[in-house]
Amino acid sequence: MALKDITLGQYFPGNTLLHRLDPRTKLLFTVAYIVALFLAKHVVGYAVLFVPLAVLIAVSKVGIKSILRGMKPILIIVIITGLLNLFYTRGEGAPLVSFWIFTIYPEGIWAAVFMVLRIAMLITCTFLLTYTTSPIVLTDGLERPMSPLKKIKVPVHEIAMMMTIALRFIPTLIEETDKIMNAQKARGADMETGSLTQRAKALIPILIPLFVSAFRRADELALAMECRCYRGSVGRTRMKQLEYESRDFVALGFMLLCLAAVIVINIYFPPMI
Repeated sequence: MALKDITLGQYFPGNTLLHRLDPRTKLLFTVAYIVALFLAKHVVGYAVLFVPLAVLIAVSKVGIKSILRGMKPILIIVIITGLLNLFYTRGEGAPLVSFWIFTIYPEGIWAAVFMVLRIAMLITCTFLLTYTTSPIVLTDGLERPMSPLKKIKVPVHEIAMMMTIALRFIPTLIEETDKIMNAQKARGADMETGSLTQRAKALIPILIPLFVSAFRRADELALAMECRCYRGSVGRTRMKQLEYESRDFVALGFMLLCLAAVIVINIYFPPMI
């Protein structure tokens, strides 16, 4: 797996319907979708939740290849999680397979399938949020829903700004790490062979320049913001004001309909795990 496969935090400019949605709508949609995923207990519920996800992928025009490439880094985690659910979920009836210390029940198979689907669909929905929302707009989208917390002296703007900057610089740090690794390999550094201790020691020449570069970028960013008279949210004006439009209400209504459908399915269909 190449570091360039990690696409978390990247923004793909566009003018699609998903790009034009209000960031608050996309955040609420993502939260409601995650809640619905954890509520789903039947394969019909996951089928219902797959529909809005497929529609969003088609509307965003990001491309299924970009999403699959971004999921490569978590593939090992997904496989391990699925195997743990497969072998360690106990059922009520007779096991399907039993060998050595492993026992597979029908409930374990469904638990593994549901867990893999849940992680994949959750991450895909989160990717679509970052792929179609610019960092500046995302900052405003995070700040507005949390604005009531300002009354109890919570630094809402600073929290939203830090979260957005951290997300924005993930691709930059990954690119910097790739450059440093290539430079070390060109100098004869071996980071792929040897024991675990030797591999850990080989990472030191990578981590030190990476931390130095990260601190330098942070200092340059702070200086640039200070030169532009940045003073947080005090007296700040925005070129583009966030306003809900009809498409935002349609998107939220569609998500609430899917959430209600999952709840109804849980009532009328017995849980499979």
